[in-house]
Amino acid sequence: MARILTGIQATGVPHLGNILGAIEPAINLANDPKNESLLFIANLHTLTSIKEPEVIRENTYAVAAAWLALGLNTERTIFYRQSDIPEVTEMTWYLNCFTPFPMLANAHSFKDKSDRLSDVNAGLFDYPVLMACDILMYDADIVPVGKDQKQHLEMTRDIAGSINHNLGKETLKQPEASFDENVMIVPGIDGEKMSKSYGNTINLFQTDKKLRKNVMKIVTDTTPLEKPKNPDTCNVFKIYKLVASDEEVATMRKNYEAGGYGYGHAKQELYEKLRDRYSEPRERFQHLMDNKHEIDQELEKGAKRAREIGRPVLSRLRKELGY
Repeated sequence: MARILTGIQATGVPHLGNILGAIEPAINLANDPKNESLLFIANLHTLTSIKEPEVIRENTYAVAAAWLALGLNTERTIFYRQSDIPEVTEMTWYLNCFTPFPMLANAHSFKDKSDRLSDVNAGLFDYPVLMACDILMYDADIVPVGKDQKQHLEMTRDIAGSINHNLGKETLKQPEASFDENVMIVPGIDGEKMSKSYGNTINLFQTDKKLRKNVMKIVTDTTPLEKPKNPDTCNVFKIYKLVASDEEVATMRKNYEAGGYGYGHAKQELYEKLRDRYSEPRERFQHLMDNKHEIDQELEKGAKRAREIGRPVLSRLRKELGY
């Protein structure tokens, strides 16, 4: 059985791109009986950029609620808040002492802001070490990462290798990265990749009225209603085919090509598909956000299980370091 570990940022309510491209695939992976899965909300990392306590708290709850609402099985998956594992900060110090300065100075997370050093705090500079600890503390075998996180995983392996070399034994397990070359790219309402940084997202967990208004903002061309249209160049159709059945997609394609079918009609169909397909998760999300104690119970249960795995690893490292 492989132990798979995934961290998710506490950036607030996940959008449609997050759901289709990351959350649903990760839940499917976690449900595979051949895997042991740990999934944590990286809310300590959040402090490097967000300083408002209430924002961090609400973002963490929103992320947790979305995963739970979309069907994460917390009996099969150890689901926890990073901040509920205080041992991770102690172990990060030990890893820091084996991490060379040039390695951190070369990290993308730092270099992207190195021309504005006044914006760089020590936490941002040290970000890769905390990330390494998140992985190494749980003896993870596999870490699914996007290509943008490949460097951090390599640094994790290098830090573990340095410690093992210095101690003369395999004290920390060096994980393998798992890259999914078929990660779904979900277009945003402007046609670019859906991203909060672009302000082009679709939030499934808002009210029906707001969701419809969100969908109606999708950018389209000016082809008149009565004219045939090319579905393959239309942002509405590109999103619709990611959530609809093959039969539904074929029907919409025919409507586009026949003419007499406007983009307003297509947007209405997309809205209804999103509303209906995710009706239960949307209700569940709202229930959880109204009853945050239920989220706390799930995360606290997960933290207890995570600490049962992490504490022996930390103790093993402390002993080998002479503490």
